[in-house]
Amino acid sequence: MTASIVSLKGVNKSFGPIDVLHDINLEVRAGEVLCLLGDNGAGKSTLIRLLSGVHQPTSGEILMDGAPVRLTTPREAADRGIATVHQFGGTFPLMSIGRSFFVGVEPTKGWGPFKVFDRKFANEVAVKAVQSFGITRITDGDRLVGGLSGGERQSLAIARAVHFGARVLILDEPTAALGVKQAAHVLRIVNEAKRRGLAVVFITHQVMHAMAVGDHFAVLIRGAVASDFRKGEKTREEITDLMAGGETMATLEASIEGYMASHDGHPPSPAH
Repeated sequence: MTASIVSLKGVNKSFGPIDVLHDINLEVRAGEVLCLLGDNGAGKSTLIRLLSGVHQPTSGEILMDGAPVRLTTPREAADRGIATVHQFGGTFPLMSIGRSFFVGVEPTKGWGPFKVFDRKFANEVAVKAVQSFGITRITDGDRLVGGLSGGERQSLAIARAVHFGARVLILDEPTAALGVKQAAHVLRIVNEAKRRGLAVVFITHQVMHAMAVGDHFAVLIRGAVASDFRKGEKTREEITDLMAGGETMATLEASIEGYMASHDGHPPSPAH
């Protein structure tokens, strides 16, 4: 097993009297995809914000490379190599691919007051970076981001994060709004990021997509890790049941069946 880049140890998060995360323990390892699964309200979004520096834990600690860190801002998280990509990649629809790729760190040419954006260099680097992930359809850096498909925009954002030195890639529901073909496209990109040694946190409620790329899985229910397991340790049905609270339902069904077996097939009355 590879080394942990990020570790969460006994992490809790409260907002006033409301407890949102409870005793979270997780390892995010280099060259692996950790799939965070859970329905809406499970605590996935809050956990993402902790890792990306938007919120800080109420208690517990976050470690990077074994040393405790305080991620007090998204900039600090980014400087430490944690990149978060939201749905549609956080790209800029009205910008060209080259400009979007370098937004905030624009390359320039010229001298002093005559410096201008180096469009040719930006376009070449952006196109090359995206194509290195197998997105060969993108050949023109002047093309507007808004004209790309959802999967291509995700790919652009991931390629940008890798180019600027990300070690941990947090993908927030990257396939949620995509069709089958585009989702498959993004899953290939995730596998390529893993192959390059990045630690990937893949947040999703789609079990099939998680199983296609995941090495390590954590199911969140009401802010707590209900199950933490490796690839191959649970079936799709077991994971789906977990996410839906199915184990509780299975226990209830078993108790009803047991009652009926001992009462000549009669189900429990409301009094029971």
